[in-house]
Parts: sequence; structure tokens; C-alpha cells
Amino acid sequence: MMRTVFRKRYFWLLVLLGLILVWCLRNLSLFLDPQALIDTFASFGPWAVPAFVAAHILATMVGIPATLLVLLGGAKFGLWWGSLWSLIGATAGATAAFWVARYLLQDWFRERFARHKIYRNIDKLMDTHSFNCVLAVRFAPLSPFNLVNFLFGLTSAPVSAFFWGTLVGIAPGTVAYTWIGLAGLEAAQGKGLWPLTLALGFLGVLSLFPILLRQQRLS
Repeated sequence: MMRTVFRKRYFWLLVLLGLILVWCLRNLSLFLDPQALIDTFASFGPWAVPAFVAAHILATMVGIPATLLVLLGGAKFGLWWGSLWSLIGATAGATAAFWVARYLLQDWFRERFARHKIYRNIDKLMDTHSFNCVLAVRFAPLSPFNLVNFLFGLTSAPVSAFFWGTLVGIAPGTVAYTWIGLAGLEAAQGKGLWPLTLALGFLGVLSLFPILLRQQRLS
């Protein structure tokens, strides 16, 4: 009886995820066209912020890079509000993807890989130092954001550690890309290139920070 209930839950969850994926793929050009996104959010009027956050969540859940959304957030909402809305959407979407992997795939994955020493060691590390692990991965400049969300869901990392590690870890990068979006708009309006130069410099420093920190530890 319980197995039947779980199968039904899996079925309807898969149907929901499938519908979301189909909608996102059919509207993929929307996520890649800045002007189309601007027009779409403008059409929501006072609901532009919820629509923006929802778009972030959907894009993150199905694996669509949301960098353009972060840039657009800066252009539309400004540095601080744009950073906040992007941070909320990206963290919520990442946590949703984490739960999908844990709810649908973790048991299946463990049955097949629990005997492997590498998986056991990683899982133990996630169980004991989960927040630091999530934070380190989020700070890594070449970390595949969307893939990592699902991979963490296959481990023993608590959802609270994943949530807070993601929130803290992506905050600096979110601010940087939001700043670039705002500064890019100002540059296009003829307000000068210095803000854009500073924003790009800030992003460059963030990209080098994990490498410099690692070299300092090794020395």
C-alpha cells in the first residue's frame, strides 16, 4: 500500500516537472532574449517582482543558466533590490532542485553506489561538514551551479546546510552580476563606463579569490 502511494507521488511529481521542463524549453528564447524578458516583466506591472523570482526558480530547477536574469535584475530593479530578488529566486530554485534529487533519486543512487568508497567518503564529509562543503563549492569559480544542486541532493547534506551555504556562497557573485547589469544599462544610456569597469573588476576579484585563498593555505 505504501509503495503504491509513493509511486503515485513520484508519478505526479514527474508529471509536474515534465510540464515545467516542456514550458521552459518552449519558451527558452524568452530566457535568452534581454528585451523579451524586459517586456515580459513589464507586462506584469505590480507583479513584476514575484514573476522575476518565479522565473529564477523555474530556470534553476530545470537547469537553464540564470545569469541573464541576474543581469536583468540589476537593470530593472537596481543594485540592492535586484541582488535581493535574484538571491531569493536562485536560492529557492536551488533548494527545490535539491529536494527533487533527494525525493526521487537518492534511494536509487545509494542502492547502486553506496558500496563505492569514494561515495561513502563524500557522503560522510557532507554529513559532518555540510555547510563548509556547500560554501566551498559555491565559491568555486567554475562550479556548475545547476548540476551541483542535484548532486548535493544525492548526499546526506542537511537541507538547512545546503540552503544557508548556497545563500551565503552565491551572494557575492549575485551582487557582482547585478551590478554589471545596472552599470551596463547606465553605460548604454551614456552615463560613462567607470561603473561598468568597476563592476567587471569586482567580478574578476571574486573569481580569483578562491584560487588566491587556496595558494595561501598551501604556502
